[in-house]
Amino acid sequence: MRSLIAALLLFCSSLASAVVLNIEFNFSPFVGDPLKSDHVEIVAGKANVFINNVPVAEQEIQKREVPVLFDNREIGSAVWVPASSMGPALRKGKNKIRIEFVPANAKTPYDAQLRWALVTDQVTRTEKGPGQMSATNQSDEGVDNRKKNVGKIVLEREFVADFAADRPWHHYTPITALTDADRQDLAALVAARAETFKPEFASAYQLLKDASTPGLQLDLAGIQKSKILNKGYAAGIRVVPVSTDKLDFVITGNPEVVVRSKTGNLYTSDAKAFARIKGDEVQMGLAMVLGVLYPPQHVAVRDSAGKWAVVQ
Repeated sequence: MRSLIAALLLFCSSLASAVVLNIEFNFSPFVGDPLKSDHVEIVAGKANVFINNVPVAEQEIQKREVPVLFDNREIGSAVWVPASSMGPALRKGKNKIRIEFVPANAKTPYDAQLRWALVTDQVTRTEKGPGQMSATNQSDEGVDNRKKNVGKIVLEREFVADFAADRPWHHYTPITALTDADRQDLAALVAARAETFKPEFASAYQLLKDASTPGLQLDLAGIQKSKILNKGYAAGIRVVPVSTDKLDFVITGNPEVVVRSKTGNLYTSDAKAFARIKGDEVQMGLAMVLGVLYPPQHVAVRDSAGKWAVVQ
């Protein structure tokens, strides 16, 4: 009896000390019966992911067959959203994820599944049968199944992320309206970011340094040593911001305001100049760096002094 009690106490102590490192969400729109078949068909369309009303991802979903796995009939993921990819919109404490899916065919019925699980620093092992063990570092798994959907569907889930960084601007006053002066300041931020692409790229390197996070580790020393920004500039690449009249400002109800283009990306460059760069590796490296420096949208906040800044 004492041995059993000791084992139970040890088990409980182990559970109590588990640290949550991440949380993962998986979304799949599909047709088929996962209870009867080992495969279902993903429905084509577009998914938009929001964290605390801030758009963080847009993904085209292609029609394809995916497996149905495990005893809980887990459907292969069409959209995978780990908290590590949610960016600075993720709060320490309470958050809300929203996934909006619009199918390519607005008339065909489909089912949808949203799954979530905590990722911890400990592995739990379970005996499934004689000589059979399963192991996982996930816990608190859950699922939201939606049957017989037609057209657009919206799924939301509140969750806690005590592992997230608590940034000072998370506590700024929420923005509920923008003045003309605010819009001009935000447009100036977009234009100023484009101006960083010029020799000797001191401002660009500082932006890359600031962009390095646990989820995005950049080899800044390697980028500087290889001079891929210089090579791109020498090939004729120039970064052009979208015109002010085509800017769109999205108020999220939080301190963040999303600045994006009404017609596409915030920045463009000459594809022909890009093709003149020698070496596939250099081209790929430059494309990655430019993607970090000049993203499709900016998230900006305004401090108590009224000054706007882009947050990484």
